[in-house]
Amino acid sequence: MHALVGENGAGKSTLMKILYGMQKPDEGTITVGGEQVTFHSPADAIARGIGMVHQHFMLADNLTVLENVVLGSEKLYGIGAGARKKIKEISERYGLNVRPDALVEELGVADRQRVEILKVLYRGAKTLILDEPTAVLVPQEVDALFENLRELKSEGLSVIFISHKLGEVLSVADDITVIRRGTTVGTAVPSETTSRQLAEMMVGSELPTPETAESTVTDQAVLQVEGLTVYAAGGASLGAEAEPTATGLLTDLTDTTAGDVKRVLDDVTFTIHAGEVMGIAGVEGNGQTELIDALIGLKHADSGSIRFLGEDITPWPTRKRRERGVGYIPEDRHRHGLLLEAPLWENRILGHVTEKPNAKGFWLDPKAAQADTRRIVEQYDVRTPGIDVTAASLSGGNQQKLIVGREMSHRPKFLIAAHPTRGVDVGAQAQIWDQIREARREGLAVLLISADLDELIGLSDTLRVIYNGRLVADADPATITPEELGSAMTGAAAGHLERHEESEESGKDETR
Repeated sequence: MHALVGENGAGKSTLMKILYGMQKPDEGTITVGGEQVTFHSPADAIARGIGMVHQHFMLADNLTVLENVVLGSEKLYGIGAGARKKIKEISERYGLNVRPDALVEELGVADRQRVEILKVLYRGAKTLILDEPTAVLVPQEVDALFENLRELKSEGLSVIFISHKLGEVLSVADDITVIRRGTTVGTAVPSETTSRQLAEMMVGSELPTPETAESTVTDQAVLQVEGLTVYAAGGASLGAEAEPTATGLLTDLTDTTAGDVKRVLDDVTFTIHAGEVMGIAGVEGNGQTELIDALIGLKHADSGSIRFLGEDITPWPTRKRRERGVGYIPEDRHRHGLLLEAPLWENRILGHVTEKPNAKGFWLDPKAAQADTRRIVEQYDVRTPGIDVTAASLSGGNQQKLIVGREMSHRPKFLIAAHPTRGVDVGAQAQIWDQIREARREGLAVLLISADLDELIGLSDTLRVIYNGRLVADADPATITPEELGSAMTGAAAGHLERHEESEESGKDETR
């Protein structure tokens, strides 16, 4: 297992695209099994036993798991019983726990990742390229993935592992290569290297920490959510398992299925104050996406209310919420944060088309938007040759920095931050944390949803656990560990958690 690390824009993705036949090199050689090869397409790489799981998954949402796995490889095992048998065999062998007949659009991000790994193994890959494979997993799922990878390795498979989580790299890799600005700057042996040393090799600085020392929480309620409920037709399962089990703390969850309709958000109530970061911890697919969509106005709430600075914004469209001061860092930057084929300065306008500096009266102001894009590029260290290149030409981390810069530039009063540092290097991670902390000191209210439990614990003033569409427990960020939080997220009890109940008299949350 060979790890590849480097800051955003260092060339990791470009190198992997070359190894997978998506891009041709200008110089140099690739040797597979002692033979020099030239790849003209991913089909050539697959034929040589190379498979890649991209950071942004390559799945068709409207197809089932089985159909996605078989797509393009129908000749291997057919499209019926043979394919189903092979998928079941691979899934059980490596503990992937996928459901062949589930629609991909019903799956959380972690489940989609498992489908991608299954798809690669189905094609007979002997070398796996994994780009940020743990970005959306809780600690227990990370451990399970690493066990799967060790099993693959024991059977003679090779793994190229790209990650910004240096602790994980050191725990799982046999060798590490560090690249910076397209050049190899060093190699490391995990047993002889620390996270700090790796960080310094990558970006020339120490490993950052998300910890927030002082409290800035005020008494001013910025966002008040009361009884928010959202239904999904069909009774689709939430999370990785069709029937999640709960023990200990979370055993008293009521059935959230009514007939053939499922409550993907079930009577959610909370308040966020000025200067407060409220973290939501949960395994992907337990209602986080629906909560975000309801708050930003992309999904209709079937019952309940949302009040922003005292006003009932439940019926408001997204644009009106944005204009009043709701910022939004989406969990999927490609689907909801960017126009990939548009230049950077046009992406700077997205979501703020009626606001300065993008608009002057009723008209767009391209020159002002371009000038402000240059400021964001400089202030947030977006690595790009210019503001006229497309968003697709940037690395994932630089795309994320552009989005964060765009949202923070409008000085929102309430920020929905969904996985704000997903796929960014340690330097950019520290910068984004600093921006959130600074805005928090100035009174910003933040709803933070993240798969990085250290980030969630370190940045949050209050911390809630979401499970099966309900807020089921409160956690104390000052005392809880990532392992305890991860256990609660998956349905087990944790020592530093309290059951979350609503006060019938006051209608307010009972918090620690």
